[in-house]
Amino acid sequence: MEKILTVTEEGLKKLTDELEYLKTVKRKEVTEAIRVALSFGDLSENSEYDEAKTEQAKVEARIAELEEMLKNIRIISDDDIHTDSVNIGAKVRLYNKTRDMEIEYSIVSSIEANPLARKISDQSPIGNALIGTKVGDCVTVETPGGTFELEILEISRA
Repeated sequence: MEKILTVTEEGLKKLTDELEYLKTVKRKEVTEAIRVALSFGDLSENSEYDEAKTEQAKVEARIAELEEMLKNIRIISDDDIHTDSVNIGAKVRLYNKTRDMEIEYSIVSSIEANPLARKISDQSPIGNALIGTKVGDCVTVETPGGTFELEILEISRA
């Protein structure tokens, strides 16, 4: 049984855009690189050919992976995002008691995660600890950067 991947509309667009790029642009680039490498002759000592074939295998594997993901996807709409507890698609305003500061995160699937944009995965240490919590709850989170005590101040739609 395949794992169902829950994503936002933005996450779905990211996956479909990547798949489209790989199929329409990258595949052609790799095919051209193979054609050029073949023109150099002797394949036994042709590193350009080996590199192009390796790249082709990577592209085809990623295409297959994306197609499989898209078969088993569940899209979260705004109507699915409830603000009574933290879940994928929620924006959470927190008070970090350990560092005496407020911070805000959007909880997203692992494929949408972008820590620099404050989009954290539901599978990350902080995201996982926050899932299911409510306003006023406090959680202690162990991360590679240390242990933090977080209080949930507000939950809204991302």
